[in-house]
Amino acid sequence: MYIIVDDRESVTNSYVGGLVREGVSSIGFSSGEFWDWLQSASESDLAAVDAFLLGDCDARGSLPRAMRKRSTAPIIAMSGQKMLKNTLELFESGVDDVVHVPIHLREILARTAAIARRRVGELPRPCETRIQVFFNGRDPEIAGHALTLPRRELRILEYMVSNHGKWITKTQIFNAVYGIFESTFDESVIESHVSKLRKKLRDRLGFDAIVARRYVGYRLNIPANETIDEPMQELDEVGILLNRAHAAPAAYPAGN
Repeated sequence: MYIIVDDRESVTNSYVGGLVREGVSSIGFSSGEFWDWLQSASESDLAAVDAFLLGDCDARGSLPRAMRKRSTAPIIAMSGQKMLKNTLELFESGVDDVVHVPIHLREILARTAAIARRRVGELPRPCETRIQVFFNGRDPEIAGHALTLPRRELRILEYMVSNHGKWITKTQIFNAVYGIFESTFDESVIESHVSKLRKKLRDRLGFDAIVARRYVGYRLNIPANETIDEPMQELDEVGILLNRAHAAPAAYPAGN
């Protein structure tokens, strides 16, 4: 989930709308609303945040450090001023990156992924398992062959690959796919998504890659000896995006 902070409602609506069309859950706040939420948000809610996008607001100089005290998610400042002094001030305030608007959403997603990748460090080589997930909206591959998945199932697989071997709850998956502020759907929808994804993986792999345990959750579990049958490109050659970017969206302006 992406959180956009900007005191201009038209700007937050523009970014939220663009991200949602790309299948990325997001929500916009004014600086005052965001400050109130940040102080009261639970750890599980904060863990669902992929990145904070910080636009124009009165508290932009102080918000990054407050964010960092509660979350490790990337903080990207969006600036309409291409001035060195302004850029340096934003970095000094504690943001992880500065982008200048107008900017394509694909670039924002790529920058978020790059920041997260540097923090995680060296990732496992995809050839260590039979599943290769690209984290950029591209269909995953099993033994070198594409597996076409609906948007929600792809996001679930991405989340499970990112947490390979760990038990993750239905609530965690729901927050990652739909966002923590979603009220239209119930968490039970995850059971249907996972069931369909589990069957598709089993049909391709020949075994259950997703383990389900009542009251505990789900776990992606692929034995280390389940190597692929064909060589595949290394992940860093393909590039990683944490969210989908099927097509280059129109540039989203910072507002007038």
